[in-house]
Amino acid sequence: MTSNRRDFIRRAPAVAAVAAVPAVAGAGTAAAADSKSGRPPKKEVHYPDGAEPPENPLFSPIVTYGSMVFISGIGAHFEGDIKEHTEHVLNEVERYLESVGSSMEKVLKVNVYLNTLDDYDGMNEVFLGRWGPEPGVRTTIAAAAGIPGDSLVEIDCIAVI
Repeated sequence: MTSNRRDFIRRAPAVAAVAAVPAVAGAGTAAAADSKSGRPPKKEVHYPDGAEPPENPLFSPIVTYGSMVFISGIGAHFEGDIKEHTEHVLNEVERYLESVGSSMEKVLKVNVYLNTLDDYDGMNEVFLGRWGPEPGVRTTIAAAAGIPGDSLVEIDCIAVI
């Protein structure tokens, strides 16, 4: 019994990943395969406003894979309160999404990282209504050690084109 459980635990991540692929791929025909060539989609890195990539990037700001869009965490690195920071970050998220042909209404998943949960209500005041009538799912946490660059909020998301 113990070896079966260990085998299952060892295999579970791979099984879950394979099982999830058709569901994610079904989000759009381009995610499953290019209908003309039959090849799987290609990962593409994008930079907002046509900016040149840095020489040694730590991460990519925007990645598309077929019809999927992944936006990395965006913070607000200036003096201000949670409402000003949230407004700035949401505007940047929207700009990034639109730069690759998506929009706030096409967001499937949002992660919100707060410097402190005391800012939860203020962030929600600005956040509410920015994602269309049927917003995607959301997770909100307070980062234990704070957010890099002294931002009060950081947001990343996954969307479709």
